[in-house]
Amino acid sequence: MKNLVVPFVAAIMFAGASTAFAADATGKIKSIDNAKDMVTLDDGSAYVAPSTVKLSNFKVGQKVDITYTKNNGKMQIDTMKAAS
Repeated sequence: MKNLVVPFVAAIMFAGASTAFAADATGKIKSIDNAKDMVTLDDGSAYVAPSTVKLSNFKVGQKVDITYTKNNGKMQIDTMKAAS
């Protein structure tokens, strides 16, 4: 039984380390960098957009709602839409 405890605890620790959590942000677009697929909001936070998010649909100064996941220190956009 003792031999199973250490591998079990190690597996739980590694599983927790790779888990990413979704979060939300709202703000006005400060800049759009199409070459890097990045959006920066007026609070200075920068988000990476996957190919599923068409940055050409958005404009600087537009208020947006973003749902993102933080992975490896970068905030990757899951969804981005115009805020009401």
